[in-house]
Amino acid sequence: MAGMAGIRAVMEDFVPRLEADPRIGRFFRKEGRERLITQLTEQLCQESGGPCTYQGAPMGPVHGDMDISKGDFNALVAVLQQSMDAKGIPFSAQNGMLARLAPMHREIITKD
Repeated sequence: MAGMAGIRAVMEDFVPRLEADPRIGRFFRKEGRERLITQLTEQLCQESGGPCTYQGAPMGPVHGDMDISKGDFNALVAVLQQSMDAKGIPFSAQNGMLARLAPMHREIITKD
């Protein structure tokens, strides 16, 4: 599974897992599922080198008042890894994507 279709397949698995997760589901249940899947697909596609362009808002303003802790961020990463495992994404590709996404923590984590 490659490209945007592969990323979308992972996001279609990921978003329901996020909504159901007892640690962080509260951050995602208020979002429209399809909108969140689409935005995350665009974002991860762009982060993986394109050809997509993320059309959503910058991370800082979106997450600024959500009181997201490092533990919340780490829980999201764990759920993402579950989804990538479920879709058969090789471990090396998972690490590559997580390395591209890791710098976002500076804009997303707003609570000590």
